Amino acid sequence: MPEKPPEPPAPPDRQTGKGDPGAAVKDRVEKPRNFKVVLHNDDYTSMEFVTMILMEVFKKTQVEATRIMLTVHRNGKGVAGVYSREIAETKAATVVSQARAFGYPLLAETEPE
Repeated sequence: MPEKPPEPPAPPDRQTGKGDPGAAVKDRVEKPRNFKVVLHNDDYTSMEFVTMILMEVFKKTQVEATRIMLTVHRNGKGVAGVYSREIAETKAATVVSQARAFGYPLLAETEPE
């Protein structure tokens, strides 16, 4: 009777790393960090423009936009929203771009939450 060929080795277990001596296995996947979009007060940007930006870019209601605008005005800065890194950076860039188009020096930055 002919001999049976040897069994091929089992593929490495992706969960435990068994069978693959050089594999490092991470047990947990971390949730990505969120980033705040922070608006900074200045002496030139009108309150109406900041309110309009909050409503158009951040989809805030008139009441929410006014509250955030007053926080920026009184405290020197305020959080417009919290998003994933890419979305926060895009929204901050949009704010700065629109402000410059209207001749305002409004500053929007992102900060880790």
